[in-house]
Amino acid sequence: LLLLCHAEEAAVIVSGLRSTDVFVGESATFTCELSHPGVKNVQWWLDGTPLHNNLVTEISEQDGRIHTLTLNDVACHDSGTVTFRAGSLISSAKLLVKGISLLA
Repeated sequence: LLLLCHAEEAAVIVSGLRSTDVFVGESATFTCELSHPGVKNVQWWLDGTPLHNNLVTEISEQDGRIHTLTLNDVACHDSGTVTFRAGSLISSAKLLVKGISLLA
């Protein structure tokens, strides 16, 4: 019996979240890229509340490395801090939802 064992490098965040400003009713997209796939316990949060895939919140993953969160049809109360966690890795960014001024 031959066991091949190699020390796996810990994943790192290659490209973190970027703060985004959008208007009410638009979509906001956040992307985080990891150095390699297979990181366990991936989770998205908005102001400390875990997010789950549904009609408004789209969570996707490409090649196990590129993780994307899209918040559709945002409202003013969606403004806050978006956080991506993958194992012990954390990246955060601000979401600012701007109302449309009727005075313009």
